[in-house]
Amino acid sequence: MAQKILDNPAEAPLTKWHESLVGVDLLLLFASPVYYSVGVPRGDGSAVIMIPGFMHGDVYLMILYAWLSRVGYRPYYSGIDLNAECPDLLIKSQLNQLIDEAKEATGSRVHLIGHSLGGIIARSLAIQRPRSVASVITLGSPLRGAPLHPSILRETEVVRRFIQQKHGVKVPKECYTVSCTCDFMRSLRRRVPKSVLQTAIFTRCDGVVDWRACRTGNQEVDVEVHGTHAGLAFNPEVYSQIGIRLARRH
Repeated sequence: MAQKILDNPAEAPLTKWHESLVGVDLLLLFASPVYYSVGVPRGDGSAVIMIPGFMHGDVYLMILYAWLSRVGYRPYYSGIDLNAECPDLLIKSQLNQLIDEAKEATGSRVHLIGHSLGGIIARSLAIQRPRSVASVITLGSPLRGAPLHPSILRETEVVRRFIQQKHGVKVPKECYTVSCTCDFMRSLRRRVPKSVLQTAIFTRCDGVVDWRACRTGNQEVDVEVHGTHAGLAFNPEVYSQIGIRLARRH
């Protein structure tokens, strides 16, 4: 079997049962002053594009969308109904155009927030388009080869086969593997330009991805929070950090 974008050493201690506590993250968010914009730096109206995680669409990011709007930003959904497509095709057929539209509408570089796989895609966009991207925030996104829960690995194999059947020769046969030679994979082998502000948010209770791979190794970039992998989209600590990081300026 071809090596996946994320490797899976058998000894990886992933505890997916933690993910059953995602509802706690949501309840804590609604109980937090941050959710009601208390103590959150006011935004400058710049665009923030949100990119959902693997096998998910924009729907679950509705709460984040509304919050970003309340604190003074202009949020954008990615337009992804189900993130189970070739990332390279997503970028070229959809996300590049969205960045252009958001940049033109606001008159400034855009911010990207990506959850899990969405964060990897956001990082690729930031590397490919530093003149259009002001910052990139990844939420539980593996930034290098990392263990995945076996159930997620099974899903990635199904998606890889589906992509091959759907697009045929339009995508490399190595699509969704580390051996792929597309622009998406090539970009991930490069560093994010210094002109793009980075934030890598992770949780040690991640039951989907090895949290150690969700860090850059730079203490100014890496931010630890408490909670589940899925709940990073509803986590009050995450929202607080998003508010702080989006307000940063070079």
